[in-house]
Amino acid sequence: MRRIILILTTIIVILLIILLNFKNIQKLIYRQDYSEYVEKYAKEYNIDPLLIYAIIKAESNFNNDAVSSKGAAGLMQLMDETAEEVATNVSIEYVSNDSLHDPETNIRIGVKYFADLIAIFQNEAISLAAYNAGMGTVQGWIDDGIIEADGSDIENIPYNETNMYVRKILKDYDIYRNLYN
Repeated sequence: MRRIILILTTIIVILLIILLNFKNIQKLIYRQDYSEYVEKYAKEYNIDPLLIYAIIKAESNFNNDAVSSKGAAGLMQLMDETAEEVATNVSIEYVSNDSLHDPETNIRIGVKYFADLIAIFQNEAISLAAYNAGMGTVQGWIDDGIIEADGSDIENIPYNETNMYVRKILKDYDIYRNLYN
């Protein structure tokens, strides 16, 4: 009987420790790595840095060496062509796809690209869909009436991967706001 009481007491103590430190445990999962670059470029391009952290978490989980099966690279998982185009438009030095593994270069180009999408679509959820599926694809969905330009019906995004991507980032963005605001 004593053994059962000891085990139950231990479990209760462990649960209390976890409960009391839940926010700190969440902060280990919802990190703010590379904050010097995220904060700098989010401010420069007028994007909430917490949204950028949510994008980076979803795209690479803060692994600057990440490369997708489609060739997207770095923290914000940028395609070479997209990165080169964005870099050229704003005079960012961009040498090759290898540059995308440099955290500052990747974050600078990624945040600028996302800011451009926000300027075009005027909606975070729709801009996230475009970040994942491409501008032309998302504009086609809007033009065809599949989704609304105001992002009110993101559940209608026809690509399952993009649908889940947008939902994940918006959920993570809420968590970041609850943890760090």
